[in-house]
Amino acid sequence: MIVLYLALLACGVGLFVLSYVAPFRVAALLRGRYPQHWQVIATAAQGRFSGFRIWASMQQVLRSPALPALGDAAIDRWRLVWRYSQWLGWLCWLAALAMRLWLH
Repeated sequence: MIVLYLALLACGVGLFVLSYVAPFRVAALLRGRYPQHWQVIATAAQGRFSGFRIWASMQQVLRSPALPALGDAAIDRWRLVWRYSQWLGWLCWLAALAMRLWLH
């Protein structure tokens, strides 16, 4: 049972890391494949692009219906990773918490 508990915790951490990395990956794909679309995002955020600023602006972009309109399978895949990894991460952590409460 302890192995399952630790596996759920580790899986939750991994999924949260994926939800953090996905916007950076989508930004890199946009920068490389669609520079004209990336330029719109870059000019909307004034000043120098820091890591947090890229992450924050990509949160808005990932919520918009513009990305699925591009029809790029890799970008759509990373968008789905961003969308569902947060929920699955919380599900793993809540399952680990429920396991701990149930076994105590």
